[in-house]
Amino acid sequence: MDPTPTGTTQTNTRTRSVVGVSGSDRPRLARHVRMTFCRTRQRQILLNPETVVVLNGSGADILELCDGRHTVAEIVTELGARYQAVPDDEVRQFLSRLVARRWVELDDG
Repeated sequence: MDPTPTGTTQTNTRTRSVVGVSGSDRPRLARHVRMTFCRTRQRQILLNPETVVVLNGSGADILELCDGRHTVAEIVTELGARYQAVPDDEVRQFLSRLVARRWVELDDG
């Protein structure tokens, strides 16, 4: 069990990048993060309590599949079906950076 910032405990959820991202992890956006379309920028954005992050196309495609049901391996496979080549390590690095910022949480597969 991992302690959350409020002092409560949460089972099978990791929010630290130290752990790494495995193919069986099921990523999902953290509760305080929302992905939406910004009409002004004509792009997908992540809304955090004090931050707006403008996503590029591939970042938005990855996060679109981060629903807590898809594993990282399934996300890579799905993106591979859409595009010619999807490097597994780049998807994991992207997710690791978001886990480190606590924008994405990982449920154990």
